[in-house]
Amino acid sequence: MISLRRRTPSFPSVSIASSAGGQPIEVHLIGQLGYGAGSALVAGAETRQRGHANYIDALDEPSARIGGMHLAHGDSSTLFTFVVGPHGHPFHRHVGNRVFTAIAGSAGAQLRFSTATDDEIARDPLAFVRCLHVVNVPSDSLFTVRFGGGTWHQFISLSPARSQPALFALSCHPDELGGGLDAATRGVVIEGSADIPTLTETLPESVLAALHSDCFDPARVRTTALTLHSAGATRLADWCIAVRSAVGSLRAHLVRLRGAPGFVGGNAGARVARPVPLSALPSNLLLHDVLPSAEHTDCVVLEVPADELRAVAASRLLGALLAGFVDNPPLGVTLLMRLRNSLVSPLGLRTSSLGCPVSSLIGEGASSSFGGRFPVHASVVRADDRSAEVLLGADDRHLQFRSSVRVDMLPDGGARCWLVTRVATRNVFGRFYLFAIDRVHRRYIAPTMLRFAADEAVLALGTVPVEARVFPVPMPGDHPAG
Repeated sequence: MISLRRRTPSFPSVSIASSAGGQPIEVHLIGQLGYGAGSALVAGAETRQRGHANYIDALDEPSARIGGMHLAHGDSSTLFTFVVGPHGHPFHRHVGNRVFTAIAGSAGAQLRFSTATDDEIARDPLAFVRCLHVVNVPSDSLFTVRFGGGTWHQFISLSPARSQPALFALSCHPDELGGGLDAATRGVVIEGSADIPTLTETLPESVLAALHSDCFDPARVRTTALTLHSAGATRLADWCIAVRSAVGSLRAHLVRLRGAPGFVGGNAGARVARPVPLSALPSNLLLHDVLPSAEHTDCVVLEVPADELRAVAASRLLGALLAGFVDNPPLGVTLLMRLRNSLVSPLGLRTSSLGCPVSSLIGEGASSSFGGRFPVHASVVRADDRSAEVLLGADDRHLQFRSSVRVDMLPDGGARCWLVTRVATRNVFGRFYLFAIDRVHRRYIAPTMLRFAADEAVLALGTVPVEARVFPVPMPGDHPAG
């Protein structure tokens, strides 16, 4: 039972001396998160870790190497993530030093260390037990740990019966080649294929037998409790752990239920989509003779500077632009489409997850395809692949729309991208629908979709990034597609 308590003005911490005179073990408690946040964070991180290319599940310690060495630059450090479940992993050690930052699950975590040397263990396996020191960290807490190579350690939930994970950690190996690795392991490390199991040594059988014998009394192991509140084992502390564990279970379940995707945002260069007068449209636009009775036409144009492209053909850039519409839709447009779909689906109108006016890229009924992937009504490549264009669109109960997506290569090596849309309404509701969405479509949806698609296209084609610049742009007064 924890019976000693002292106040500290800074981070609660402990430094455990090594019995062999080596580097001390240091644990610092940094802060405590909200109720149940620890287990929820561990659940999300565990899901993402499982999707990593270097994920491995071994020794009850699922892990992934997310940062390798850069020996050409004189950097032999590596970065790993790992998760420890409620019942912990086996006692083990590594040759090299370790530094990690971790989040404890919603039942807390217990960190067990022993600095017993091989000679001490060979003479008496119980020397391992005599060198044991336990550190308890509270539920949903952020903490750091640092210890030297050769330190035996085991992590486990502070209350395994509550089925909360012990912790999730970001572990830095300061020198993956340090600590006297054997030749075989060193070769694996230099190849860049080392993982945590490769660098791990588990306890010898003699020590395991001692830990399971009557000679070992866990209650007599030296223990340090780091907390930000009460340090004693009180009923209030037990009640707090119970509540945090219950909330943690619920929050972790919700994380797993909805999934834990990640997103990488960015910008491929200095670009802005702007409206152009309809009189400036190309005379040979595919849209020119389509829907002659259309009441509304709008146009957005965007220019990609030459220093962002690498001598691509217009048809290739157009294919990448169409892929950009599908693969990189703006989140705001996606949310607006979800709202629009929920409102019009009871009326039997067409729905799509992709914003108009390019929603037909993931639809059906088009007469041909472009690049073997995208359904289109027509396509053309002109002037030795200096210009390429596709005609998109769909028919609905309230309106018809057709859109031209076009790429023209410029003399200086840049490109001009066009998104032109024409709409013909079929009834009063169609005219009301256009009036309702007109402003947001002109000012946000069409230009934003074109800009996001162009960024995706430029990145996909392999560009030289330049500094991003964003300019406010006034939009024209013409109507969009439905």
